[in-house]
Amino acid sequence: MGLLEFNKLPINTLVGADWQTFKSITQGREIDKGYRGKYRLTKMVCRLLSTLTPIQEKRYRKTLADKPLEHDPVFILGHWRSGTTFVHNVFSCDKHFGYNTTYQTVFPHLMMFGQDFFKRTMSWLMPDKRPTDNMELAVDLPQEEEFALSNMMPYTYYNFWFLPRYMHEYCDRFLTFEKITPEELKVFEETFVKLIKICLWNTRGTQFLSKNPPHTGRVKELVKMFPDAKFIYLMRNPYTVFESTRSFFTNTIKPLKLEDISDTQLESNILDIYMKLYDRYEADKHLIPQDNLIEVKFEDFEANPSQMTRDIYSKLRIPGYDEAHDSIEAYLSKKKGYKKNAYKYDPRTVELVETHWAKPLKDWDYKLQ
Repeated sequence: MGLLEFNKLPINTLVGADWQTFKSITQGREIDKGYRGKYRLTKMVCRLLSTLTPIQEKRYRKTLADKPLEHDPVFILGHWRSGTTFVHNVFSCDKHFGYNTTYQTVFPHLMMFGQDFFKRTMSWLMPDKRPTDNMELAVDLPQEEEFALSNMMPYTYYNFWFLPRYMHEYCDRFLTFEKITPEELKVFEETFVKLIKICLWNTRGTQFLSKNPPHTGRVKELVKMFPDAKFIYLMRNPYTVFESTRSFFTNTIKPLKLEDISDTQLESNILDIYMKLYDRYEADKHLIPQDNLIEVKFEDFEANPSQMTRDIYSKLRIPGYDEAHDSIEAYLSKKKGYKKNAYKYDPRTVELVETHWAKPLKDWDYKLQ
């Protein structure tokens, strides 16, 4: 158990941002009175750690900047709480994959030097399980890369964790890219490639494995950047996704936010943005070459992860399954006793989902169980 409780952190994850990114995210935004102490402490630590950023920049330019990627990435897509973490953990057992680590999400600028020291400190402080669903947490475990990107540039959707009242603005600009400027998009492309190279260097992988729900709204851009990328799209019962997302967002946002948002507004945002993400993916998925996309119901994957993993490797022509088989099976054996959160759908939840998410319910053939 870590020294600090997740929901009582005196700082937020912006401590690991470079100074320019921190200023760009927070500039002109009002910090609510109850969070000004957290803002000031985060700002102070960020300013201090940012003095180390040039060290990594120099090493990156010398070691990795001009090195081409050997393979286009494998992207695990799907709305939050659609099972992407479990699938990511399974596939990361394959050592040919490289991925973003939990440590890297917070300290992307402290990867190519000083990592051992900062990792020990982070491990000492952080809890060993996610408070929302009891999934294990550790500094070297695979993690979605959006938090890392949010500490490397101001053009990411995860700015909403800090400034949740701007959730729709960040969605339209940085989740679906509908209102992003060409200059911002160029920075996104360059920063993402840089992150991938550092991830592969750090985990000694040869192909990047991405688990990042925001990428679900960026298929058009990802195919342009990586024409032969592979995509695994996860669907899950929308009733469960709504309940789980509401719980996850409500709890995760507490130690990160710098301004208040009502539970009612957060719930409304979840309902709206789910459909924006769904519609954007449906509109753009035809851009993915047919043999590079597989769509999977998480319930099917969860029921038989061994066979489903083998099928995904085969369908997407991902090399290395035989070599990874024993590691994958060992991980799955460990997870057999894992107890998921149980959700009961009250009448209000059922009404909200059926009113707002009727299309995916019908398209994916999900019914109330």
